[in-house]
Amino acid sequence: MIERCRDAFPITMMCRLLKVSHSGYYDWRIRQPSNRAQDNSRLLRRIHALHTESDGVFGSPRMYDELRYLGESCSLNRVARLMQSARLAGIPTRTQWRKRPSSIRPDHVSNHLKRDFTAQQANTKWVTDITYIRTAEGWLYLAVVIDLYSSLVVGWSMSQRMEKQLVVQAVLMALWQKQSAGNVVLHSDRGSQYTSHEYQLFLSTHGIVSSMSAVGSCYDNAAAESFFGVLKRERVNRKRYMTRGEARSDIFDYIERFYNQRKKRQLNSGNIHQPALN
Repeated sequence: MIERCRDAFPITMMCRLLKVSHSGYYDWRIRQPSNRAQDNSRLLRRIHALHTESDGVFGSPRMYDELRYLGESCSLNRVARLMQSARLAGIPTRTQWRKRPSSIRPDHVSNHLKRDFTAQQANTKWVTDITYIRTAEGWLYLAVVIDLYSSLVVGWSMSQRMEKQLVVQAVLMALWQKQSAGNVVLHSDRGSQYTSHEYQLFLSTHGIVSSMSAVGSCYDNAAAESFFGVLKRERVNRKRYMTRGEARSDIFDYIERFYNQRKKRQLNSGNIHQPALN
């Protein structure tokens, strides 16, 4: 405080009022920062860089994970304390409830996952769902396919109409990148797009085992719901899209440049978190 105000008030007066000795103040001025203070300064610079790189969405837990992945030896409390001192914060989760009518599940389809969102190999368990993106031109609908082994978005599709073709295109994209020949279980809710004869025929033709949630249970497809929650918290809810084209471009950037790249780094380092609910 004395250092900050030394040009405004006499140092002698401030030392007397704050009960600080003159010698102690001048000794403090020439003293080099401690090793801990220097390391905190270095770590805070790295936190600032990662916070900017994440577009300001990383809170202390996510920042801690990134720093540990990059080889930093630090605790979660230390990261939280440094971020608080620098007034850096992430984007909090916004709770939102929505209810959609369910269609009748086809007789030959059952719930194969039963809330087991773990997978031992890639391209063995997928989940899919649809969400709404608001724009000034109207709604934009996004369908995704997520691999439960890596949490990667392996297929996605966007359209201004929520129809069967939207989900088929997302699954088709996932099939293009699928290298293994084995069958895969694809789990969805009971939306009319997923229960339609055309969609079910498409899955059986391509050797995909259809799995569907129970009636009125959003937890049966929690992995896909969780991804949409992260997408909206980290990107969509922070923007105001004037056109569907603008929303398409931004969501493509988030999925391919930000989200998938982060998951690939975790996969390559062996730091795979299951279930994929973050």
